[in-house]
Amino acid sequence: MNRHRNPPPAGRRVRAFGAALVTLVVTALLGPASTASAAGEPPLNTPVATLDAALHCPSSFTHPDHEPVLLVHGTTSTYSETWGWGYAPALRDAGYDVCGVDLPDRSMGDIQDSSEYVVHAIDTIYAATGHKVGVIGHSQGNMQLRWALKWWPGLQNKVDDMVNLANPGHGIAGGDLFCVIPCAPALHQFSIGSNFLAALNRGDETPGPASYTNLYSYTDEAIVPATTAPVDGAKNIAIQSVCPGRVVTHVGFLYDAVAFRLVVDALSHPGAADPGRLPLGKCLEVNLPGVSVADASVASGVVAANFSATLLSSSKVWSEPALKPYALS
Repeated sequence: MNRHRNPPPAGRRVRAFGAALVTLVVTALLGPASTASAAGEPPLNTPVATLDAALHCPSSFTHPDHEPVLLVHGTTSTYSETWGWGYAPALRDAGYDVCGVDLPDRSMGDIQDSSEYVVHAIDTIYAATGHKVGVIGHSQGNMQLRWALKWWPGLQNKVDDMVNLANPGHGIAGGDLFCVIPCAPALHQFSIGSNFLAALNRGDETPGPASYTNLYSYTDEAIVPATTAPVDGAKNIAIQSVCPGRVVTHVGFLYDAVAFRLVVDALSHPGAADPGRLPLGKCLEVNLPGVSVADASVASGVVAANFSATLLSSSKVWSEPALKPYALS
């Protein structure tokens, strides 16, 4: 029996979005698939057919005036559950071609392996459009994005904007809490003091010419301590610095109106997001366009239920996966 509930419908937008998206078959659109095998870069060990099947894009890219966008979900989730009812349709309505990737095992396995899905996705979208990609991550999804750009430097000139939402960038207490007993590989890796985080944050934390915007919240119950979120070299913006007293939870980043405005601001202007460009009255807005209070409530419930189910069912190990040879130097 499948213990994961399906994500909630969000009215007309979700139905239109679901009908518009198809699984991207690279051989049909592009010919030979991208292998991210530039000289000196790590090979991708995941079969190309598996990488292709995990990437979801529109059947054609029809908005050349805006950069294409890749959405990367976080721990215990999927593309549809995280983005399909809120960000994806809202960004489409704002004029963006939107792609998303399903990370393996609901993003509970070795982050080094799931990052290959992001590497392939960025390469594929760039090859299909000829345009730099805007990439947006939520929670652990930010780690896959940052890992990909760090160790596959050829991607750095294929990404225009990276926007982090609720980034556990330097380790969170929750990982250490869950891993006092055997836990999923990814939880070991974003525990404070992990070898993975030491490799991820060694040297330049924002490599390449991409613009980095990092949004975090003092009321995010998962990103604790909040000081773990800022990334050296990024435009780090606490939501409460834009709207004092605003409550944005970990899941709340997926539907908060101010966070969404900052994301679109980053995508639509050169450089990182600038809160000064947001309109007056921004702090009176609640949810991003097309998402009702009921939608947000139901989606939050789905995320919570699947989080619990995935923690119970995921494969567990006593220690974090060994670093790949390319990450040891």
